Amino acid sequence: MFKRKTACTLAMLLLLTTFFTFSFTGCGNKKSSTKDLKEIQVSMTTDKGEIVLLLRPDLMPVTVENFVGLVEKKFYDGLVFHRVEDWVIQTGDPTATGSGGSDKTIKLETHTELKNVKYAVGMARSTDPNSATSQFYILRKDAASLDGKYAIFGNVIKGQEVVDKIAKNDKVKEIKVLSKK
Repeated sequence: MFKRKTACTLAMLLLLTTFFTFSFTGCGNKKSSTKDLKEIQVSMTTDKGEIVLLLRPDLMPVTVENFVGLVEKKFYDGLVFHRVEDWVIQTGDPTATGSGGSDKTIKLETHTELKNVKYAVGMARSTDPNSATSQFYILRKDAASLDGKYAIFGNVIKGQEVVDKIAKNDKVKEIKVLSKK
């Protein structure tokens, strides 16, 4: 009887220890949240070289959460830049037509600190302000007329010369998260 009580007590202690470890250390949480972060750095490897983006989850939590989620799922890897103009480059459409995207739309969010300036990163969308999914753009020139109408969620901090070299149908080889702060 003593051995049985001891075994039950040890099993209960083990169970409680496991519960508290997972509860207080965050173990077991599979979803990666960006809501309490100030910045995230992302590396995008293309046919022309590497572009490093600085994302602002503190100012654009919904947009950054959506983008990082797609990056972590490898959604963008292998897609092409389907829109390339003198002022903008755009990718994120699996159909490469400009009308495709992921299966989730997000609500438009804007912030007065983030403007459509050269090397800004923003979410593309249709005429419906709440239709952004996976397509995003990087500006090659300032586009102030877009301010308040599109979700700017970061900027290029390395590889500006790569942005300028991108041509239509160049590939995004890989996008990966470098750091979260």
